Amino acid sequence: MVHAAQFWDAQAEKYAKQPIANEAAYDATLDRTRYYLDEGQRVLEVGCGTGTTALRLCDNVREYVGSDFSSGMIRIASEKAFEKGARNVAFKTAAVGEIADKNTPFDAVLGFNLLHLLPTLDEDLKRIASVLKPGGLFISKTFCGLGPKAPLKWRLMKIALPILQALGKAPYVRFQREAELREQIEAHGFEILETRHFVTDVSVPFIVARKIA
Repeated sequence: MVHAAQFWDAQAEKYAKQPIANEAAYDATLDRTRYYLDEGQRVLEVGCGTGTTALRLCDNVREYVGSDFSSGMIRIASEKAFEKGARNVAFKTAAVGEIADKNTPFDAVLGFNLLHLLPTLDEDLKRIASVLKPGGLFISKTFCGLGPKAPLKWRLMKIALPILQALGKAPYVRFQREAELREQIEAHGFEILETRHFVTDVSVPFIVARKIA
């Protein structure tokens, strides 16, 4: 199976050109995220991809750091930031396990469309908690894929994935129930503040969690 970073590097140009699949759900996600942000915060986004979300949210905070383990994604994100003239956002190539920096801790960590792609989710949630201030927020929206609302196409995809992965045509994807994801987040020292659903045909919960200590 193609290494994850290599897979996403190869996808970066195509990914950057793809339109947002569900504009209404995406805009609702951004609006609700902005509710928790303020101009004094230092924010980290893990798995930032080509920087679309970062560049839409960076004006709402003091400093915004976007990280992704794909150098191809980060290159495109940095180019977009330069073109926009965004001075309070910086992008760096880093896996979730490498996100700490000299100015850690952060006021908030964001992770959108990411957690289901992490094969070491428990370790990564532990690292996310470690770079947050006490009372800091972890805001995520993540595909779960299992449960009564799971459409047939996702059940079929789960069967086909091992073959596609062996051919280098698909990345690692975690299928789990929403309740399991919430329990994992809570197990790493978080209190769930809210869960919302901006997508109705499959489980993609928007979760806001606060670091307890």
